[in-house]
Amino acid sequence: MMITKKALPRRTVLRGLGAAVALPLLDGMVPALSALRRTAARPAARFGAVYVPNGMVMQNWTPAAEGAGFELTPTLTPLAPFRDRLLVLSGLNSTPPPGISGGAHSRASTKFLTAEHPGAWNPDAVSMDQVAARELGRHTPVASLELGLEGANFAGSCDSGGFSCAFSYTISWASGSTPLPMEHNPRAVFERLFGDNDSTDPAARRARRKAQRSLLDSVQEDVARLHRELGAGDRRKVGAYLDAVRDVERRIAIAERQGDDDLPLLERPLGVPGSFAEHAGLMYDLQLLAWQTDRTRVTTFMSGHELSGRTYREIDVPDAHHPLSHHRNVPEALAKLTKINTYHTTLFSSFLEKLASTPDGDGSLLDHAMILYGAGMSDSNAHSPYNLPVLLAGGGAGQVRGGRHLVYPSGTPLANLHVSLLDKLGVDVDRLGDSTGALPRLAGPAKRLSGV
Repeated sequence: MMITKKALPRRTVLRGLGAAVALPLLDGMVPALSALRRTAARPAARFGAVYVPNGMVMQNWTPAAEGAGFELTPTLTPLAPFRDRLLVLSGLNSTPPPGISGGAHSRASTKFLTAEHPGAWNPDAVSMDQVAARELGRHTPVASLELGLEGANFAGSCDSGGFSCAFSYTISWASGSTPLPMEHNPRAVFERLFGDNDSTDPAARRARRKAQRSLLDSVQEDVARLHRELGAGDRRKVGAYLDAVRDVERRIAIAERQGDDDLPLLERPLGVPGSFAEHAGLMYDLQLLAWQTDRTRVTTFMSGHELSGRTYREIDVPDAHHPLSHHRNVPEALAKLTKINTYHTTLFSSFLEKLASTPDGDGSLLDHAMILYGAGMSDSNAHSPYNLPVLLAGGGAGQVRGGRHLVYPSGTPLANLHVSLLDKLGVDVDRLGDSTGALPRLAGPAKRLSGV
């Protein structure tokens, strides 16, 4: 790393008409050895949550062995390259309060981050990502991003017991009365990240898109000026980053052109790719760019909402997801569900690969992130809230030791993980929802935990 006495501001932004392109951390932003040491000692931690709907085929998710010697199961196999950056966590629960019935899907998605049940709704409920965003958002232009792959209409009820659709269609809550919608249009996210909030002419961005000109075309003068101030290593880093931005913008433009075509059965919104993999890849890449440029440090992502009826013909599963999740232990149905579960982890693995290859300070974005991945129910046929399929990916800026399968005692609330993650993000909370304390051993040696 080149160390200079004169540094670029960390918040350097390339500006053009209707555009504001933030930069990743560059060597030239580190002014001296002392600052370098501070950067290395305290890298910015990022938090992400990735939610998958309609439960999991648990026998193909849960490793048989505890500790560091576990073998990856069929659903976890796509994550093999990042085994040393994974904590598979078993035994965590999303138990309903006594006397509460119905709303199994609403409970699954809502309790995943709030630890509050819709049937005993707390008006002061706040999801743990938003607790983190209140603190970490003080350091970033965007406090948090809430992303998804399906649209959501919060009106009406969507689950047994008459629970509002909001409980099934989002995992993020700013307050008990403020569910945060998951944005599923990549263009809207792109403009939020790279639109110039200081521009007085919002028509500029529309005109640029209409002329099919890249956002980066409007900042070329700033890029040329910046290159004269950078060393060779930083020029390569900026070039690679801008290429990634241009690629995301190009893919969004292709999706928008495809949106003009005649579509069978159900019209998709403008800008949303027709392929699930393309859509998921774009949304994952937008999260990466947001973290890379420190636009935000908190993201949530729903790969589908609860009760989703999406089909996955691209992996030879033409059945609607939610009806299929009521598998009745029929082998053919379980095999199809496992295909869906594994497809989701395959796309997640591609995201981890890009995080691992993206430099960030003294390491990579994956080194400095904590990403909670999982579902709000285990066996979907039983709508089970016990022994949830949950894993934690990333190094947590040195606070998480991966490569282990940890099994916690029966009855341990998922909310205990929330409390521990917030603590590692520098947010001090005594409890969240039904938590009973912090979750031990996320950074410690592998030990048998059953019955502790």
